[in-house]
Amino acid sequence: QVQLVESGGGLVQPGGSLRLSCAASGSISSIFAMGWYRQAPGEQRDLVASITNDGIASSAGSVKGRFTISRDAAKNTVYLQMNSLKPEDTAVYYCNAKIRTFDIPTMRWLEFWGQGTLVTVSS
Repeated sequence: QVQLVESGGGLVQPGGSLRLSCAASGSISSIFAMGWYRQAPGEQRDLVASITNDGIASSAGSVKGRFTISRDAAKNTVYLQMNSLKPEDTAVYYCNAKIRTFDIPTMRWLEFWGQGTLVTVSS
């Protein structure tokens, strides 16, 4: 059993900052990558940023220069520092991880999701 627990969402004014955290726990053998997706009402879920366990990070063009993804490999935790937030950043943010677990004997990277945390950017 693998769980992803997110925290840090909330209401912030335009131009403000928030920091999201996501901790993976449970029967984890290894982690390939962790990342953040977001889904606005009526929209599809899109990748915001991801980072491999080797520290290779990537992010969507719409957040480059404003959002920074980082991770603490020892704690199986990923962070998303969001600065200069805009109303269009309003969405539910989901943590995603590609993991191998002791419970399922496969070499494939299995995908797990958090429950989502709401970020609202509004004055």
